[in-house]
Amino acid sequence: MTEILEAVKAGQLSSQEAARRLALLPYEDLGFAKLDHHRELRRGFPEVVLGQGKSPEQIAAIAQKLAAQSQRLLITKVDADCYELVRERLPDAVYHPDARAITLDRLKGVSLKPGVMVVSGGTADIPVAEEAAITAELMGSQVERSYDIGVAGIHRLLDNLPRLRQARVLVVVAGMEGALPSVVSGLVSAPVIAVPTSIGYGASFQGIAPLLAMLNSCAAGVAVVNIDNGFGAGYIAALINSLPVKE
Repeated sequence: MTEILEAVKAGQLSSQEAARRLALLPYEDLGFAKLDHHRELRRGFPEVVLGQGKSPEQIAAIAQKLAAQSQRLLITKVDADCYELVRERLPDAVYHPDARAITLDRLKGVSLKPGVMVVSGGTADIPVAEEAAITAELMGSQVERSYDIGVAGIHRLLDNLPRLRQARVLVVVAGMEGALPSVVSGLVSAPVIAVPTSIGYGASFQGIAPLLAMLNSCAAGVAVVNIDNGFGAGYIAALINSLPVKE
């Protein structure tokens, strides 16, 4: 890094080339994890931590190191007891029980850009929907929510149609038979990001049935993420929403 900075100072390297090289510099090795501190430089958002499969001590150590280099932090799939350990090191971290997520946001006074709407088929799908919503919000999008409006009571969806049509991008979360994204996409012009959940029983096969239904959607404009991947859907929605509006 010193060599790159000296080359820029001497006029031997452009600032653009220096930024490109800095984006590829080595990671921080904690032994059990290798932290990519330059992810934000390349992608515009820092590395996100999947809490599943990690011990609370590992998550707390990773969180502390990432927060030392970035103003934002997102940890997904974690329980409240893990949050208590993280909060000892990062008192300004926040736990979101519905989403089972920890966030840290030190960017003050940043206005959120309207355009994202998150919809769930049932109340049981809310944890995944909230993971998507919180991700998009942390990435700078203002998020509207409308939960428990699945196809079993289609009038609930139709009551929300004016709001659905105002969104620039929709995240539609559903388990069971997974029909909701196709129905929504047939009613709006915005892209729909479909999220199958593991909610259901019998032939739902822990989310395989809604995943296949969404992949086989006959409605145009539907893209599908993996089962219970609210984070992935929220991330993509925020990227779409951040694109400039054509005049």
